[in-house]
Amino acid sequence: MLISRSDFLDVRGLRLHVRHWGDEAAPKLFMLHGWMDMSASFQFMVDCLQGQWHVIAPDWRGFGLSERSGADTYWFPDYLADLDAILDGYAPNQAVNLLGHSMGGNIAGLYAGVRPQRVGRLINLEGFGLPSAPPAQYPKRVAKWLDELREPPAMRSYASLDEVAARLRKTNPRLSFERAAFLASHWAEQGRDGKWTILGDPAHKMTGPLPYRVDEIMAAWEAITAPVLWVEAEHTDMWRWMGPKEVARAEVDRRMAHLKQVTARMVPAAGHMLHHDQPELLAQMVEAFLAE
Repeated sequence: MLISRSDFLDVRGLRLHVRHWGDEAAPKLFMLHGWMDMSASFQFMVDCLQGQWHVIAPDWRGFGLSERSGADTYWFPDYLADLDAILDGYAPNQAVNLLGHSMGGNIAGLYAGVRPQRVGRLINLEGFGLPSAPPAQYPKRVAKWLDELREPPAMRSYASLDEVAARLRKTNPRLSFERAAFLASHWAEQGRDGKWTILGDPAHKMTGPLPYRVDEIMAAWEAITAPVLWVEAEHTDMWRWMGPKEVARAEVDRRMAHLKQVTARMVPAAGHMLHHDQPELLAQMVEAFLAE
């Protein structure tokens, strides 16, 4: 296992944790984790990379070892602004290799359209977006947000790290005991009461009041100039949030068609956490793409 090192960056009033692997003189590869995840999630994939890379993976605000915002709601554009500052800190005036998983893939895709000159190559791992929210949903959505502000969500606690690891394996049965134990040690922290709590701000679980406007997202995707590697998992569970499988499949393909230079790949025997299930194969795909 390649040992990572950490540093902290002051970004827009918050102290963000950034994890590094590899030689700082090597080509840079930025990796962006998904919702309720953290930077150490990429450890297995990093271990499978054959070339020399300086992998840089931040913990998003309110996740992992990064500081929480202190607000009752997290706003998606803040991730783009944080990423902009992070890239300015580690790769000023450079076009970078940018990889994102799930929520991180959505952030990376938006950023690559908003700042096309800053992204040389883009790897999107299961970052399909969300179902488009029709305007008629707006009143109820805002009302739900207001209700949740009165009773904010909380994080469940666990009696031991073994329970945390079991929780991870319940979500992803393909995860080995060894990998689950490693992830659990980074995914949770022990409190003064002896219990373990996920390193994620409960405010991330709030229903956002702003609807997802897919046409605006597609406008950003159309502005991407970087070649894109689009990676799906054979056993993806995107249907849980994208709707019925047939309808969602057609919608995902429609969205992918907005990308000018896209190479689509499928990772077999893997679910949504494909970087946990098939890290070696995924690393091969990514390095082949970056070598083109």
